[in-house]
Amino acid sequence: MDKIWLVIQREYLARVKKKSFLLATLITPLIFPAIMGIFVWISLEDEGGDALRIIEVVDENKMFFLESSEQYAFSFSDTDKEEAKKMVQEGDRYGFLYIPEFKLEDPQGIVFYGEENPSMSLISYLENNLRKKIEEQRLFESGIDPKIINEVRTNVGIRSITLDEKGGETVNDATVNYALGFLTGILIYIFIFVYGNQIMQGVIEEKSSRIVEILVSSLKPFQLMLGKIVGIGAVGLTQFLIWVVLIGTLTTFVMGYLGMQMPQQTAMEMANPELANSIPQTSNVAEIMQVISGINFLGLVLSFLFYFLGGYLLYGAMFAAIGSAVEAPSEAQQFMFPVTIPLIAAYMGLFVFVLNDPNSSASFWLSIIPLTSPIAMMGRVSYGVPWSDLVLSMSLLIAGFLFTTWMAGKIYRIGILMHGTKPSYKTLWKWIRMNN
Repeated sequence: MDKIWLVIQREYLARVKKKSFLLATLITPLIFPAIMGIFVWISLEDEGGDALRIIEVVDENKMFFLESSEQYAFSFSDTDKEEAKKMVQEGDRYGFLYIPEFKLEDPQGIVFYGEENPSMSLISYLENNLRKKIEEQRLFESGIDPKIINEVRTNVGIRSITLDEKGGETVNDATVNYALGFLTGILIYIFIFVYGNQIMQGVIEEKSSRIVEILVSSLKPFQLMLGKIVGIGAVGLTQFLIWVVLIGTLTTFVMGYLGMQMPQQTAMEMANPELANSIPQTSNVAEIMQVISGINFLGLVLSFLFYFLGGYLLYGAMFAAIGSAVEAPSEAQQFMFPVTIPLIAAYMGLFVFVLNDPNSSASFWLSIIPLTSPIAMMGRVSYGVPWSDLVLSMSLLIAGFLFTTWMAGKIYRIGILMHGTKPSYKTLWKWIRMNN
């Protein structure tokens, strides 16, 4: 154990004392808010400085009138289709919207022409406006006044309350749960990839420089591998904690100064626009405090740390085994693919299954299988997960880490001293089966 601790100290101190580590740790938190601030500033400048874009509308039905917005103005005329296209080509109009004659039951053939690809927001704006006009016209022809429909439409907000076994009530918010699951899952995904690759690169460098031949003369290869994994993991955890504090503080200051929403909210809106649109716009501080007080932050933080470290240790052993088996990063690509597939599957499953329905069968299995549980389970934890599922997932992750470490150790013992050969999957399997 003492020898493993020495390796951990060596890996940790050797990396923490590097100027590159200090620069990356201190500069990265400054770069992120700076980039966000620049883009926000550009966005604000664009809102106030863009010229009004005029769109020519040729409506052969003579019944659709589109309201102009702050960014787009609509010009209606009796020009034909070719003349309107020419106006766009000559730069007199930003675009041309052609609305042919059609039946209200089947509106087909509407086309937008422009010299550049229109934004998704513009096309959505046009589609929503035309759909509204068509619906109003159909109601009018059916003898129903559209104003009556608009008057009876009512916005409904539903409060979500979770009941526990003792009858206690906890106010929660699906949007907050989604955001927490999104952020924690993505952070674990990034951490595993970045620091797993550092383990692999470190092993390859030591192997190519023959330093490892000196090291294994005084300690076992398995002790070296385990010490390297834990040491680099400690470096990553230190760097990550510093980033969380600095980025959170600086980003809050920059976004608050510019009067914009936090980037976490923007990311959540991009990931699930429908869920973001359902956020009740309210300034009720008491209700917000109820939602915050209903979040089990202690359980969330402890679960994050467990899956954060468990996922890293599980994959770190495999990255170390790959590094010991090859002599150059280019040779490692063939072995990286099967390792990254479960990570990508967990990443995709987080959005497709877990965050949308944390209690589905797919979400359950993604959060139980050790190779995907570090990312998927955090999506379920944010919503609340049964203790039986959490205990099963954690137990299997520990078992998975022990198994991958044992398997990686078999490869590491032989591969770390192997030079001049390019191993295949068959060779790796042979090393695992060997009794050494």
